[in-house]
Amino acid sequence: MLLAKHTLALTGAGMSTESGLPDYRSEGVGLYARTDRRPIDYQSFISNEKSRQRYWARNFVGWPYFSRVRPNFGHHQLARWFDQNKISFIITQNVDRLHHQAGPGRILELHGNSHFVICLGCGHRISRVELQQRLVDLNPDWKRLLETNTDVAPDGDMELRDDLVNEFQVPSCPKCTSGVLKPDVVFFGENLPPERKIEAASWVDCTDLILCLGSSLQTFSSYRLLLQAHANRIPIVIVNIGPTRADSLASLVLNAKISDTLGMVHSLIS
Repeated sequence: MLLAKHTLALTGAGMSTESGLPDYRSEGVGLYARTDRRPIDYQSFISNEKSRQRYWARNFVGWPYFSRVRPNFGHHQLARWFDQNKISFIITQNVDRLHHQAGPGRILELHGNSHFVICLGCGHRISRVELQQRLVDLNPDWKRLLETNTDVAPDGDMELRDDLVNEFQVPSCPKCTSGVLKPDVVFFGENLPPERKIEAASWVDCTDLILCLGSSLQTFSSYRLLLQAHANRIPIVIVNIGPTRADSLASLVLNAKISDTLGMVHSLIS
């Protein structure tokens, strides 16, 4: 980092585990290891009304905890390094918006963020806070569930019984009154917006060091960026608990906690 002019940090779900959000794939402790829960895929959401009802019911119950999560040491350290011109870019796979909460910077949310909702019909965009209030108004008997659940997935999803889900009321778009509302995130099986893909690739082209933090790089949208960096002979450092898809591309791989590693690096370069 001392020699690099433009360092890029690429972060995944492991970046936010110390804030209280689980990751998906960590051995023994990730969501996939502990439960049978899987994120909804794009086709299921857009083609099946029952799938949307289930998604929004679970997201409704998980939102109070998810929205209270705050940045941890790792988020704040990257923000400090940005202020000190030690890193130039942050690309995150996370939808929790914690990098923005930690401080300003050149941050690209590769998969969008869960704090906004978009209408698939007219494109109208509202805050998730606004939608939560509409959901409360439509489902007043559900308020008791909002204060008792903390087992939240990285995208804000919660486990609920089917009989509860079947009673849940989901609103349409408040502007066009008929459009389907979807979180402004890229679901599994959904393509990245072309302009976002182009911007991420352009940032990699401007970089001379990549720090990959807390990602197994199983999604191609992020793995593609490391393939691009490797082809451009850009050094790659990976910090993650467990193996990643790009270990063979990296100059250095550390099986370690992000906070411990960033704290040590901070001491060395300060």
